[in-house]
Amino acid sequence: QVQLVESGGGLVQAGGSLRLSCAASGRTFRTNAMGWFRQAPGKEREFVAAISWSGDTTRYRDSVKGRFTISRDNAKNTVYLRMNSLKPEDTAVYYCARRLIGTVAGYSAAYDSWGQGTQVTVSS
Repeated sequence: QVQLVESGGGLVQAGGSLRLSCAASGRTFRTNAMGWFRQAPGKEREFVAAISWSGDTTRYRDSVKGRFTISRDNAKNTVYLRMNSLKPEDTAVYYCARRLIGTVAGYSAAYDSWGQGTQVTVSS
Protein backbone atom coordinates (compact mmCIF):
# COMPACT_ATOMS: atom_id res chain seq x y z
CA GLN A 1 0.00 0.00 0.00
CA VAL A 2 1.32 3.40 -0.93
CA GLN A 3 1.94 6.01 1.74
CA LEU A 4 1.55 9.69 0.98
CA VAL A 5 3.05 12.28 3.32
CA GLU A 6 2.28 15.96 2.82
CA SER A 7 4.37 18.83 4.14
CA GLY A 8 4.82 22.55 3.66
CA GLY A 9 1.61 23.91 5.08
CA GLY A 10 1.47 26.80 7.50
CA LEU A 11 0.19 30.27 8.27
CA VAL A 12 0.71 32.96 5.66
CA GLN A 13 -0.67 36.43 5.02
CA ALA A 14 -2.93 37.12 2.07
CA GLY A 15 -0.85 37.60 -1.05
CA GLY A 16 1.87 35.28 0.21
CA SER A 17 3.11 31.97 -1.12
CA LEU A 18 3.59 28.41 0.05
CA ARG A 19 4.86 25.24 -1.59
CA LEU A 20 3.33 21.95 -0.55
CA SER A 21 5.13 18.67 -1.06
CA CYS A 22 3.81 15.12 -1.11
CA ALA A 23 6.28 12.27 -0.80
CA ALA A 24 5.03 8.89 -1.99
CA SER A 25 6.30 5.45 -1.16
CA GLY A 26 6.15 2.56 -3.57
CA ARG A 27 7.50 1.74 -6.99
CA THR A 28 4.54 2.75 -9.12
CA PHE A 29 4.66 6.50 -8.55
CA ARG A 30 5.92 7.27 -12.03
CA THR A 31 2.89 5.54 -13.56
CA ASN A 32 0.31 7.29 -11.36
CA ALA A 33 -1.52 10.54 -11.88
CA MET A 34 -1.51 12.62 -8.70
CA GLY A 35 -3.89 15.17 -7.34
CA TRP A 36 -4.33 17.81 -4.67
CA PHE A 37 -7.63 18.35 -2.90
CA ARG A 38 -8.63 20.59 -0.02
CA GLN A 39 -11.29 20.73 2.64
CA ALA A 40 -12.29 23.83 4.54
CA PRO A 41 -14.18 23.65 7.86
CA GLY A 42 -17.82 22.79 7.30
CA LYS A 43 -17.32 22.21 3.59
CA GLU A 44 -16.88 19.20 1.38
CA ARG A 45 -13.54 18.16 0.01
CA GLU A 46 -12.87 19.80 -3.34
CA PHE A 47 -10.51 19.26 -6.23
CA VAL A 48 -7.60 21.67 -6.56
CA ALA A 49 -5.16 20.35 -9.15
CA ALA A 50 -3.98 17.18 -10.85
CA ILE A 51 -1.00 16.09 -12.91
CA SER A 52 -0.53 13.15 -15.26
CA TRP A 53 2.10 10.47 -14.77
CA SER A 54 4.52 12.23 -17.13
CA GLY A 55 3.75 15.74 -15.98
CA ASP A 56 2.65 16.74 -19.49
CA THR A 57 -0.98 17.28 -18.55
CA THR A 58 -2.30 19.32 -15.66
CA ARG A 59 -5.76 20.41 -14.56
CA TYR A 60 -6.88 23.06 -12.06
CA ARG A 61 -10.08 24.25 -10.48
CA ASP A 62 -11.03 27.62 -11.88
CA SER A 63 -10.46 29.58 -8.68
CA VAL A 64 -6.76 28.66 -8.51
CA LYS A 65 -5.83 28.94 -12.19
CA GLY A 66 -2.94 31.35 -12.66
CA ARG A 67 -2.06 31.23 -8.95
CA PHE A 68 -1.29 27.55 -8.24
CA THR A 69 1.10 25.26 -10.09
CA ILE A 70 1.28 21.50 -9.72
CA SER A 71 4.48 19.69 -10.63
CA ARG A 72 6.21 16.39 -9.97
CA ASP A 73 9.65 14.86 -9.72
CA ASN A 74 9.42 11.16 -10.53
CA ALA A 75 13.02 10.57 -9.50
CA LYS A 76 12.10 11.73 -5.99
CA ASN A 77 8.59 10.23 -5.87
CA THR A 78 7.30 13.68 -4.99
CA VAL A 79 4.53 15.94 -6.20
CA TYR A 80 4.39 19.65 -5.43
CA LEU A 81 1.80 22.38 -5.28
CA ARG A 82 3.16 25.89 -5.55
CA MET A 83 0.59 28.39 -4.29
CA ASN A 84 1.03 32.09 -5.02
CA SER A 85 -1.19 35.10 -4.32
CA LEU A 86 -2.93 33.22 -1.56
CA LYS A 87 -6.35 34.37 -0.41
CA PRO A 88 -8.20 33.77 2.87
CA GLU A 89 -10.62 31.53 0.96
CA ASP A 90 -7.72 29.17 0.22
CA THR A 91 -7.62 28.27 3.91
CA ALA A 92 -8.15 24.52 4.22
CA VAL A 93 -6.52 21.20 4.91
CA TYR A 94 -4.77 20.16 1.70
CA TYR A 95 -4.60 16.50 0.76
CA CYS A 96 -2.42 14.67 -1.71
CA ALA A 97 -4.00 11.76 -3.59
CA ARG A 98 -2.87 9.03 -5.93
CA ARG A 99 -4.68 7.71 -8.95
CA LEU A 100 -3.93 4.16 -10.10
CA ILE A 101 -3.84 5.18 -13.76
CA GLY A 102 -1.78 7.90 -15.33
CA THR A 103 -4.39 10.33 -16.65
CA VAL A 104 -5.72 13.30 -14.71
CA ALA A 105 -9.14 13.45 -13.09
CA GLY A 106 -10.94 16.16 -11.18
CA TYR A 107 -13.06 14.17 -8.76
CA SER A 108 -12.13 12.40 -5.54
CA ALA A 109 -13.58 9.00 -6.44
CA ALA A 110 -10.91 8.66 -9.13
CA TYR A 111 -8.16 8.47 -6.48
CA ASP A 112 -7.51 5.45 -4.31
CA SER A 113 -4.93 6.60 -1.76
CA TRP A 114 -4.80 9.73 0.36
CA GLY A 115 -2.38 11.46 2.66
CA GLN A 116 -3.17 12.78 6.12
CA GLY A 117 -3.31 16.37 4.98
CA THR A 118 -1.47 19.58 5.80
CA GLN A 119 -3.11 22.74 7.12
CA VAL A 120 -2.90 25.95 5.13
CA THR A 121 -4.17 29.10 6.81
CA VAL A 122 -4.25 32.43 5.00
CA SER A 123 -4.84 35.48 7.15
CA SER A 124 -6.39 38.67 5.81
